[in-house]
Amino acid sequence: MNKIFCSTGALIGRPNGRDFTLLGKCVRELECDGFEFMMYGSWHEKIDELRCFLSALPAEFPTFHIEKDVGNLISRNGEGDIERAFGLFDINCKLARELGSEKLVLHLWGGLDSDKDIANNISCYKTLRSISDSYDLLLTVENVVCNRADPMSHLAELAQIYPDIAFTFDTKMAQFHSQLPLLYRSENLPIYERVRHFHINDYAGGYMDWGNLQTLHIGAGNIDFESLFAFLKQKGYNDDFTVEATSFGSDGIIDFKSLNEDFARLREYIGQ
Repeated sequence: MNKIFCSTGALIGRPNGRDFTLLGKCVRELECDGFEFMMYGSWHEKIDELRCFLSALPAEFPTFHIEKDVGNLISRNGEGDIERAFGLFDINCKLARELGSEKLVLHLWGGLDSDKDIANNISCYKTLRSISDSYDLLLTVENVVCNRADPMSHLAELAQIYPDIAFTFDTKMAQFHSQLPLLYRSENLPIYERVRHFHINDYAGGYMDWGNLQTLHIGAGNIDFESLFAFLKQKGYNDDFTVEATSFGSDGIIDFKSLNEDFARLREYIGQ
């Protein structure tokens, strides 16, 4: 049965001080099946407090989004960057295991360096996978936007090199590169077959339109969700979804109403 999660990154950001205690109210207000926890690097100095707070919440965190600095460091690949990335990844995995998470979402590349040396990023997957396996966590690589090539070609190469790899597929990231319809093509079946999680977000820009790379609520952009869910129904997709739509403004106040509307629309799409 499909489950619908909310990303904590949709709720907590710089405008509200990245205050993780706000999740106490969010748990009561949001009509989802659980949460995808987004780790921020600034929380390392209070990780024990974070762990205790999250563990006491009446909520589940089945999916854990690895902090983005891991992929950024791998992409930069300066002196000591790879070792630091592996160390951060291990800390994230440990916290994910303690929260009862089962699935990880990873940006394998990112930042300004992005996919400038994708062979390096791809080679690092093997070590990251061995770390996640040691914690009994399913590692999924996300189709993150690129500034050199495109995410689908990188997923295809990863699938060829690592036949048992798993992916998280993000609708906004795909639409940014005009690649969402490519998922439906028979030649990309090897990619779809490895998708174990979807990020369902809308996008209002055009091809590689960096000025419009906002993460929007369902219906606020130009993504054809009808076609996506018709495809998923045809293929019998039976795994999870996460909504990541940014739901706070410059004042930091969280828009619970729009998120709950997203969850309701998702349930309509999947027939629940």
